[in-house]
Amino acid sequence: MQILNGKETALTIREELKVEIDGLKAKHGRAPGLAVILVGEDPASQVYVRNKEIACEKAGIVSTAHRIDASVSQEELEALIQKLNADETIDGILLQLPLPKGLDSQRCLELIDPGKDVDGFHPMNVGKLMLGLPGFRSCTPAGIITLLERYNLPTSGKKAVVVGRSNIVGKPLAMMLMQYGDFANATVTVCHSRTDNLAEEVKAADFVFAAIGIPKFIKKEMVKNGAVVVDVGINRTDEGLVGDCDYAALEDVASAMTPVPGGVGPMTIAQLLINTVQAYKEHVGA
Repeated sequence: MQILNGKETALTIREELKVEIDGLKAKHGRAPGLAVILVGEDPASQVYVRNKEIACEKAGIVSTAHRIDASVSQEELEALIQKLNADETIDGILLQLPLPKGLDSQRCLELIDPGKDVDGFHPMNVGKLMLGLPGFRSCTPAGIITLLERYNLPTSGKKAVVVGRSNIVGKPLAMMLMQYGDFANATVTVCHSRTDNLAEEVKAADFVFAAIGIPKFIKKEMVKNGAVVVDVGINRTDEGLVGDCDYAALEDVASAMTPVPGGVGPMTIAQLLINTVQAYKEHVGA
């Protein structure tokens, strides 16, 4: 079985971006700027934001974190977003989710300038994805497609099953797989908790994308021999971090698979860097 090493791939991408950013900075007088908004003290969010800050620093992106108390009002949070929208040194705005109770995340996401929406969550960018138009793509599914490209695992003409229908992963990933191109052009089935005969649907897939949030949900008997398995899940259990797939058991049947950790997670951050550089280039006219 081939291990789809997202950690190594993300490092390569970061090094490539560093070279590009150095050249752009010399030409345009500034580096790309990313603003990250973190509200509250959620431990997982704290880790994610720190990892993003480290990746930005190593790639040459100026990352500014706005760490805000959970008691912040909706109006204050929206005012910050508006301020960042108007800041010409900020190319990308990332609102770390989930927000504390009482805050309307959708209102905040819709307030972010679509041209700075490097998370790809604004309805305008989601709509552009639906129509196949250029725009920012949600980082996790876009990072998955990039990983498949780097390992030359085209999905064109293949049957792909996405297990999960979240707005962050499942839905946009299905839409990306239905676009045109060698790493799209798939026949896509989206499964979820209400799917009848879910195991049979997964068994028919050439590519399995697991994003259901249940530890080791995808078992060996659910995957056909030779399938490519992409595990999006990160679940904290007594045995440590595990994915949505039974990795050890699937080693006997999958032709290629992402590990957890070290698979999709690093690619999500790599795609954030890619999106931020894209936004910067659009803003400076590069």
